Amino acid sequence: MNGLAGPLHGLANQECLRWLLDFQEKYGKHWTNEDIKEYVRDTLKAGQVVPGFGHAVLRRTDPRYEAEVAFGTKHFKDDNLVKLVRACYDVIPTELPKLKSGVANPFPNVDAASGALLMHFGLDQFDYYTVLFGVSRSFGVMSALLWDRALGLPIERPNSITLEDLQKICEKMDK
Repeated sequence: MNGLAGPLHGLANQECLRWLLDFQEKYGKHWTNEDIKEYVRDTLKAGQVVPGFGHAVLRRTDPRYEAEVAFGTKHFKDDNLVKLVRACYDVIPTELPKLKSGVANPFPNVDAASGALLMHFGLDQFDYYTVLFGVSRSFGVMSALLWDRALGLPIERPNSITLEDLQKICEKMDK
């Protein structure tokens, strides 16, 4: 679980939520799209990234983000934080490339919305977010293992190797 606690992985939704809450603290509940543009500019001028926008692999809006926003918009129409997440989607993908050259993917990823939904449900203790992230991943692993058993596939036992073993493998490949 501790391996998931980095700012680009397990802490990513916390970083996004912190950015949104700091925005709300500065602009209040009656913000505008111009306020979002200004806050993005200020964030970049401070040498920081806009959390939740961009993904190492995806080159379009993360479909998980789209699902979260659709859910939030449908069920929590009056939640200001959910509205802000949606407004960020309307503003940031077009503004980010204007303000920072070389942005290959200005689109939101799943972390841009998940924290807002967790807050809506009362999960305001950020320390639990990484736990939820890890538990959800374990469900995927568990389901794969259950299918392995159901299909009669052999038990998977990962091997661990030392750095010395790895060096020997690389040396053999060089020959």
